[in-house]
Amino acid sequence: MAFSCHSALHKLHEETDFTIALAGNPNVGKSSVFNSLTGMGVDTANYPGMTVEVNMATTTLDDTIIGIIDLPGTYALGTVSEDQWVARQGVLDGHPDVVVMVLDATKLARNLYMLIQFLELGYPMVAALNVVDVARRQGRNVDIKALSRHLGIPIIPTVANRGEGLEELMEMAVDVARARQKPSPQGLVYGHDIEVQIARLTNAIASADLEEPYGLPDRALAMLLLEADPEFLEITASMPGWGPVLELAEELRADIEREHGQPACSRVAAERHALAGMIAAEVETVEEPEKPPLGERLWRYTTSPVTGIPILFAVLATIFVLMFFIGDNLATIMSQAWVTYVETPISNVLFALLGENAFSMTLLWVVKGVEAALTIGIPYVLTFYLILAVLEDSGYLNSVAFLTDAVMHRFGLHGRAIIPIIAGAGCNVPAIIGTRVLTTTRERLLAGTLIVLVPCSARTAVIFGAVAYYAGWQYALLIYGILLVLWVLVGLGLNRIMPGTSTGLVMEMFPFRRPHLKTILRKTWFRFRAFIYMAAPILIFGSVILGALYNTGLLWDLATPMSPVVEGWMGLPAVAGLTLIMGILRKELALQLLVTLAIVEYGAAARDNLLLLMTKQQLFVFALVTAIYIPCVATIAALGREMGWKKSLAIMSFTIALAVLVGGLVNQFSRAVGWS
Repeated sequence: MAFSCHSALHKLHEETDFTIALAGNPNVGKSSVFNSLTGMGVDTANYPGMTVEVNMATTTLDDTIIGIIDLPGTYALGTVSEDQWVARQGVLDGHPDVVVMVLDATKLARNLYMLIQFLELGYPMVAALNVVDVARRQGRNVDIKALSRHLGIPIIPTVANRGEGLEELMEMAVDVARARQKPSPQGLVYGHDIEVQIARLTNAIASADLEEPYGLPDRALAMLLLEADPEFLEITASMPGWGPVLELAEELRADIEREHGQPACSRVAAERHALAGMIAAEVETVEEPEKPPLGERLWRYTTSPVTGIPILFAVLATIFVLMFFIGDNLATIMSQAWVTYVETPISNVLFALLGENAFSMTLLWVVKGVEAALTIGIPYVLTFYLILAVLEDSGYLNSVAFLTDAVMHRFGLHGRAIIPIIAGAGCNVPAIIGTRVLTTTRERLLAGTLIVLVPCSARTAVIFGAVAYYAGWQYALLIYGILLVLWVLVGLGLNRIMPGTSTGLVMEMFPFRRPHLKTILRKTWFRFRAFIYMAAPILIFGSVILGALYNTGLLWDLATPMSPVVEGWMGLPAVAGLTLIMGILRKELALQLLVTLAIVEYGAAARDNLLLLMTKQQLFVFALVTAIYIPCVATIAALGREMGWKKSLAIMSFTIALAVLVGGLVNQFSRAVGWS
């Protein structure tokens, strides 16, 4: 559930004893900390006009209720981008009792930049020095006590994906929050000339006895005005008494630019970077290992075209094989168990109590709908989520981004776009949201269009549950081949049609790491649970509606108007058109309702009897059309929010037309070659 940030933050304060703001750079493990502490039972909030979300959740430590505000991952605080603005505003509006900053022990200097910004704001802080295990393997050792003295805050070493140090981190955060312990840094001093300017402006603010925005310290406000932060310039300009201070700030900015030959904001940023580098150099020792660590060697193998491309194809082939065999076996086991232990007893009871009539038969559709979910959706979705979690936790997706950068430029994108595109194979919704990592509107629109053509786990369930199971794995592979060709043609075409060029790839290197079983299972479970929560009600409701239409005879009347396109052009039974429409709610629902219809029509052995409802050729076309046409409602909503409803409508219309065109052409071709 998403709602206004202001009201959500206020409510979080009211319902908890303490609030913690969780901050950190992207890919630093902040999400692992948040997920471990909260169990991922979260609400999301947005500032008006902002697409970047703030996650909020509660957890307990002994008898203390703690609210956690998970700020967007970013490298700095400011107004340069939405994620920076939301991260800062989440703290300013949220008034947390303590800020927990997650640092990457393998890239300490870069991570310290934003921590210094938080220290300037004056909030009580604790830092989690994360991935210390990886740092040690790289020969990096951080003197935690010395770092703590420099920064004036407690530092807790952690390995978030294994849960190490998190309990101590929370205990320390609560202690700091309870004591309202402000930072007392010993080493946060900039160059002499900058410090003189900061001191002049700080003294001017203090002596004027002004109302201070957000209750920030005088020095923090002086820094923001020296950097010409547009938001704080606007806020203070509207407050009484700030005129002389703003004039002084403008004068000091001009002095800095004359003396250093660069804008004051750039000079202050350079001072912060230099200070972060100096602190890191003083507290960190680096011992070069005799040979590169295994993770670094794997990175080289997977990012070099000579070895990386064969590895990529091998990974994709492995995914296909695992999906086919594991998913198929799970589907068979679940189907047999459900029919034996659930469906037969329930149907006997229903018929004994109500008799065999339209009402009891409609109720039985619910039971058969759940069976369809078990035998079609869950085996393949669950298997894919498990595989995706392994790829994410190992760091392999980052190496794919580097490997595919040159190829992605042909589609008007860069290598980093491949990460949300690959994520789209799990679910298109977070993948669409993930396009925020791209810098231009053109890139986000290109990536968003390509993402909706990536078969998500729901569409994969349809391909494997219909085509691979009945026609054979080679036909499922053929569908993926057709989808890949379409994907390439659409990408190349859009890049030609839309003006502009792609930007360069700017991305940190994250070496491979050993996947952690607990983290993988947790990710898989939470994604699978979210799938069940969303899919089950829709499936039950859809089964009841379809059952009522079937038992009253209205199903065939509604299917008739679609007959020219569905039957005449695509060669499918007219009723399949209705399931395709209902598949807009969730893609796997189209096949699940089709299976449910087959169960009712032909008996309990649904998976065999589906071939009585449709031929192998028709199932092939059905799965292909399902994989192409308009994404589910959740994806439509994500597209509308991220790219605007006009662009979203254009994408939806395009996919419908493409699906009907391709489905019809494949049907005509298969008939011509005699496949039925």
